[in-house]
Amino acid sequence: MPKHRPTIADIARRAGVSKVAVSYALNDRPGVSPATRASIKAIAQEIGWRPNSAARALTRARADTVGLALCRPARMLGVEPFFMELISGIETELATRGCALLLQVVTDPEQELEMYERWWGEGRVDGVFLADVRDRDPRIEGVAGLGLPAVVIGHPSAAGSLTPVWSDDSAALRDTLTYLAALGHRRIARVAGLPELVHTRLRDRAQREISAGLGLEEPVVVHTDYSGDEGAHATRRLVSAPARPTAVIYDNDIMAVAGLSVAQEMGLDVPADLSLVAWDDSQLSRVVRPALTALSRDIPAYGAHAARTLLTMVDEGSAPGFEDAAARLVPRGSTAPPR
Repeated sequence: MPKHRPTIADIARRAGVSKVAVSYALNDRPGVSPATRASIKAIAQEIGWRPNSAARALTRARADTVGLALCRPARMLGVEPFFMELISGIETELATRGCALLLQVVTDPEQELEMYERWWGEGRVDGVFLADVRDRDPRIEGVAGLGLPAVVIGHPSAAGSLTPVWSDDSAALRDTLTYLAALGHRRIARVAGLPELVHTRLRDRAQREISAGLGLEEPVVVHTDYSGDEGAHATRRLVSAPARPTAVIYDNDIMAVAGLSVAQEMGLDVPADLSLVAWDDSQLSRVVRPALTALSRDIPAYGAHAARTLLTMVDEGSAPGFEDAAARLVPRGSTAPPR
């Protein structure tokens, strides 16, 4: 027997498994085989391991914490209004319940799943949010297999058996494209986000289908990493092309502001030569000149709805999905009939 108080690390070394596996076995959670579970419990009894108040992570007590791991560069979180407003809405709802948010930036979805496995195995969270869902995202089945309460901030088509909170991007695109077509635009491009994200793919498909239905030209879509630098680069490519678009939709307002700067740098009049629309409507869209036409939604409320859904799952074991209001188009000075 160790001279110090026995810990799960002692059990893990004896059993030749990870500390997460030990935690799963001792707390009767799925994730380890029956034989491994029996072996771990036998070692725990042999060395005299006992749960105690100093090892709260090994008990069934509530952590009063939920987790969010983001697979985005940390620098982007400081400049992109969407995630800051989403997190503020989550935090506001959690605060009313005395809960905390555990936030971690990771490099890839696999590391994010490992993070959730560790948090759940160590009892650090009661549930998690999954954002930026990708095609064939390994996190969906992985989190579901853990039995970890989780809310997918994204479309139900990508949520698997998990509970989604989402809004209808196709409705927002339809309103925008219909408005631009009514102004007389026929060649409408889009500066989009990461192509592997499900919501980007759904927006791409909706834009093609809606454009065809309105009799518009086949849209040109340029995928980026959501940064201002790539938004500016994409805009230069679009306005330098022989068949220059007369309107551009941007998947966030950072890129739209960068696109406005490029248009002005290249001597284009906005909106006479080029109309611009920003997806999501922060102060950035309103302080530039001309102010940007934007797809506006209450992002803090979106985060609060996601938090409320997750807390219901933690308390009651399940919760229905929630469809938030679609973004609504707010016309401003950056759109007009083409010259």
